Amino acid sequence: MDATKQRLENKVSVVIGGATGFGRATVELFARHGAKVIVVGRRAELAEQVGQEFGGKGFGCDVVEDEQVKNLVNSIMENEGKIDVVVNYAGYQESKRIRELTPEHVRPMVEVQLIAAMQVIQHFGNSMASTGGGSIISTSSLTAHNPSTGHPVYAACKRGLEYLTEIAALDYGPDQVRVNCIAAHLIETPMTEGIFKNQLVIEAARLQTPLGRMGSVEDIANAVLFLASEESSYISGQTIAVDGAASTQKLPSAFDIEYLASARPELLE
Repeated sequence: MDATKQRLENKVSVVIGGATGFGRATVELFARHGAKVIVVGRRAELAEQVGQEFGGKGFGCDVVEDEQVKNLVNSIMENEGKIDVVVNYAGYQESKRIRELTPEHVRPMVEVQLIAAMQVIQHFGNSMASTGGGSIISTSSLTAHNPSTGHPVYAACKRGLEYLTEIAALDYGPDQVRVNCIAAHLIETPMTEGIFKNQLVIEAARLQTPLGRMGSVEDIANAVLFLASEESSYISGQTIAVDGAASTQKLPSAFDIEYLASARPELLE
């Protein structure tokens, strides 16, 4: 790649959840654009391995633990002197209807999807504010916009994260720290591969997507690269849907899937 076209040259760029899925695709793209990539994950060995693979570093960190996030920021600052970009992909999904919820399901989901995301914004935001600015990018979901009976806690947390993004942009704006969020469609990753084995569900989702295709991890990485780069220097407090316009429609219902099963029996094979 022509060095003049590199959009993150020498930018210290931290990707939380950077070893697999959206994160790995983002790390690879950031590295191609000249970033100093730092991969973060709960599995330190894997994070270090992927970081080294792309010419960077890796750290172990469970972002649910506030002290670990503080220590992570301090370690990076000691080594690099600044942090220009942080992307937070940490999360997981477990489907349950509201009538089935238990505290054991709700609390871990809230801790990962909302509290941990807030801790990342706070500690990285404070660091960036002290060194002249930066870009913070969180991850939301199409389910935060299109209601579905199976994802009440996950979707509610993601919707809350989008509003938190607006508040953080207001708080950190005077320090030239931009805070944005992407809301992703259902995309095949190691976390969602089980869903993608169900051709009925995927075809139903595709039919509700005006662009007529399911997205890829590269689609997410490209959107994040834009928000990380100076090309988006006047964008903050926004949630950008990366969903093929699916948020203009609705999520597939059980009725849609049942109808598709009768109309397209070959999808059951």
